[in-house]
This record gives sequence, C-alpha cells and structure tokens, in this order.
Amino acid sequence: MNIKPLADRVIVEPAPAEETTKGGIIIPDTAKEKPQRGTVVAVGPGKKDEPTTVKAGDTVLYGKYSGTEIQVEGNDYLIMRESDILAIV
Repeated sequence: MNIKPLADRVIVEPAPAEETTKGGIIIPDTAKEKPQRGTVVAVGPGKKDEPTTVKAGDTVLYGKYSGTEIQVEGNDYLIMRESDILAIV
C-alpha cells in the first residue's frame, strides 16, 4: 500500500459481508449489513502525547458508520481515527 495515514488515522480493510445465514439462507445484496470488522492495513504515527495502540495486521471492531470509504488500486478501504475503533479482536 502506498498510502501513509497521518496523526492518529488508521486504514482498515473491511471484512467481506455475510452472504448466507447460519441456517443457509442466502442474503440478497440489498439486505446485507455493512461489516463492522476488519484488518488494519496501515497506522499513522499518532499524536504528540498519544501514540497509537493498534498495529498493522490487527483485527478490529469499529462503529457501523465510522470512517471514510476510499478505493486504492481496486480495493476498498476505510480510513478512520483510532478513536473510532471499538476493540481489537
């Protein structure tokens, strides 16, 4: 990846949306929910008094509507502040 996030920003690759339920029912595209889990791809250096706590490769949970969607080299990513991340899985 040739993008370097600034300050406390993090780039996350969202996990693919579920296509079937546990019972085997296929979910149509219009009913799929946005994923709330993803893998950290790149991390900024952090703020002066607050270093970042996540690192590249971590699987994280984030808010449903957090981050800004970007597309780099045909892949979809989210860029968000580290404070938008709820947990490391």
